[in-house]
Parts: sequence; structure tokens; C-alpha cells
Amino acid sequence: MVDFVGAGSGAADLITVRGKRLLEEADVIIYAGSLVNPELLDYKKEGCQVHNSAYMTLEEVIQTIKEAEKSGKRTVRLHTGDPCLYGAIREQMDELDKLGISYEVCPGVSSFCGAAAALHAEYTLPDVSQSVIITRMAGRTAVPEKEEIAKLASHQATMVVFLSTGMLKALEGRLVAGGYSQDTPAAIVYKATWPDEKVFRCTVSTLSETAEKHQITKTALIVVGKVLDGDYNRSELYNPAFTTEFRKAVE
Repeated sequence: MVDFVGAGSGAADLITVRGKRLLEEADVIIYAGSLVNPELLDYKKEGCQVHNSAYMTLEEVIQTIKEAEKSGKRTVRLHTGDPCLYGAIREQMDELDKLGISYEVCPGVSSFCGAAAALHAEYTLPDVSQSVIITRMAGRTAVPEKEEIAKLASHQATMVVFLSTGMLKALEGRLVAGGYSQDTPAAIVYKATWPDEKVFRCTVSTLSETAEKHQITKTALIVVGKVLDGDYNRSELYNPAFTTEFRKAVE
């Protein structure tokens, strides 16, 4: 049996209760060493085999799982954040399907949630934005043409950009080309929820300058949108003049 486990956004105690239990029970742990907090390995039991997938190919990961299965061992494949976002788990699950190896997925706290916590932000404010676009700049992994940053920016929704810290000057240009004004609030959140977390508030036009000033080159999320400037209308759900299933409006 294989469990794909979301490690959470960084802090070791942000793994789910289920994820922690699975780590404690695992005979083999294959973890994304370039991103996962190594403190999570403190939960492993004595004798557990640990492999760092930063040094492994997909084929080597699958071979390690096959060997564990032959020995009747339970494997945890530990991914950063929630494995459904940029986790490259589909290709692993497809290979396990071919081999007839059972697996389950334990969700985790994504770093885009950790970034919101660090910013004290709500991504979906009434009359400001009711959508969150999670995307990335094209790099070694291409982005479909219809999902090019400028096209997504045209919606003026809250945007969270992964895996793009090294391309901020280009990102600025694409955001502006899509319709964000240069003074649209933005933020760079470095290692959200880790002990060395850093938050830098800026604007769309100063993303690159801000990152250069603070020497941020990787492991950061970019948040863009008017939800960061503080202006919004309160929710109707808690408005005393609004009737719900559970309470009547105040006359």
C-alpha cells in the first residue's frame, strides 16, 4: 500500500493528523527533500527506510515502491503542500495502476493557504474578488497558451503565482499587459509558515525590485490582487439585516 501524503506548507505541525499517523506507521518514506521540512521525518518509526526523491527519477521512485511492496512494506510518498498542486503525482499514480499497486491520497495544507495566513489576507472578499487563480509562469514546464498570465490577469481576480520567483520582471510585464494596473497591491511570501518565513508587500510594478532588494530567488509565492489593499464590503452572511436558515433578520 502506498500513501501520497501532503506535508503541509512548511511548519512541521501543519501536517494533518492523518498524515502524521501515516508517517508514524510507514515502513518506507520517499520525501521531496528539496521542499519538505525535514523535521517531519522525526515522526518516523525506528527502522523506517528514508529516500530523498530530490536525487531520484520517476523510475527510481517506482522501483523503490515495487521493492517495498514485494517485502509487504507500507510506503509514504511525502510531497510538499497538497500533492494535487504541482506535485507530479498523476504520473506516479498511473505507474502504480499499471503495476496493480493500491494507493490513497492524504491531502495537505497548500502553501497558497500558508501565504494567506502570513499576509492576514482573505483571498475572496465581497465585491473585490470571488475567485482565486493559481498559476505559474512558463519555464521548463510549459503553460498552455490559453492559460498565459496576461489572459488570466484579464479577470482581475486574486492571483497566486507559484514557481516563478526567478522570472519576476517578465511576470510584471504580463500582469500589466493583462490589465492589472502597475500599482495593484502584490506580495512576495518567502517560505510561508516556515520558521524563516518572510513577507514583502509591494505592487505589481515593484515585484522584481522587491525580490532583488531582499535577495529572494526561490521558494516564494507571489500574491496579486486588490484583496491586499483592505477595501471591501462586509459579508451578507453575518449582516443582522440578512435572514438565514439559522436566524431571522433583525427588524
